[in-house]
Amino acid sequence: MISITTASVSRVNPYGLPPALKTAQAAMQLPEVQDMLRRLSEFRLGIFMPHQHDDRTGEFQPLPDEVMQVESGRAVSFECREDIARRTESFLPVGWLWRAGSVTVAAACEMAAQEGPEDEEKPVKHKMPDDNS
Repeated sequence: MISITTASVSRVNPYGLPPALKTAQAAMQLPEVQDMLRRLSEFRLGIFMPHQHDDRTGEFQPLPDEVMQVESGRAVSFECREDIARRTESFLPVGWLWRAGSVTVAAACEMAAQEGPEDEEKPVKHKMPDDNS
């Protein structure tokens, strides 16, 4: 089994990343960031590096403010935040950022439609590739 640790993944000079993403990678080495991660883990939360990839080259890019990562049918895409915000009943937020002085959803999973009485709590299920709902 391969052990992936902060030391083995985050490098002092991450290969050709844009400056903002190099900063994020280097920050994982900081004791205060590791302390924040330790505190977040008490709530079953973690840290992620918001990014997307150039459609042509695959290079890493910072995630623009107006874009969020969306997982649907176990495939990831990048969507306009405003488009997803109009369909909140279909998406479960799974990643958050602090932007412009408040919490912003940066990643969401599309949920499958659930049948049943409205007054009952329904299980939350991820939309799967063969799901037609």
